[in-house]
Amino acid sequence: MQHDGRTALVTGGARGIGLEIGRQLADRGLRVLVAARKPEAAEEACRAIGPAAVPLALDVTSARSVTEAVREARELTGGIDVLVNNAGVSLDGDLRPPYVDEDVLHATLDTNFTGAWRVAQAVVPGMVEAGYGRVVNVTSSYGSLALMDSGRRPAYRISKTALNALTRMLAAELSGTGVLVNAADPGWTRSGMGGSSAPRGPREGADTPVWLATLPEGDETTGGLFADRRPLAW
Repeated sequence: MQHDGRTALVTGGARGIGLEIGRQLADRGLRVLVAARKPEAAEEACRAIGPAAVPLALDVTSARSVTEAVREARELTGGIDVLVNNAGVSLDGDLRPPYVDEDVLHATLDTNFTGAWRVAQAVVPGMVEAGYGRVVNVTSSYGSLALMDSGRRPAYRISKTALNALTRMLAAELSGTGVLVNAADPGWTRSGMGGSSAPRGPREGADTPVWLATLPEGDETTGGLFADRRPLAW
């Protein structure tokens, strides 16, 4: 399928939900930049997606990597219209608050929160200049303050709470620019992070992020958190 002139950048795009998001965006006619830390992983994913996919080496934990990757992306495509911040880690397993290794906390925040911020900071100004953009932060209901309680994975959950806050702040800042910013909870999905016992497959998990990434021109949906295309409490 020929792309429609729009280009999407999907971080963590080489496997799981990210790979499926890329596949579905390509099916909708977008050119897809499949970003991954390992170039060979991105290349393999692109072969699975098809000719609309382009591999991009990008490590969200490195400011230099983000800058260089976004510069390369612009040279390849002319600009980035859609950003899906999908790269994420879950490192703290069965640990419960307040017992979290600080190295684990810092590493989790650096990928799940600061990494998304780095990429948005590099990409969003071009969207504003073009008067069009879609930013989708892949989050989790585990980060919802309305649903917050004690439990496993405290570093992961706090990182998603911070990502949710960034989503709302960025959406408000960009109001009226043509750039829509939303967060998507894919649900418990079979993947490297979700495990093999999760109840839904990547196709179902990718649906809401792809829906938000392809909101039509004139749509004003921004600053929301969605699961199964329905609003979720922050």
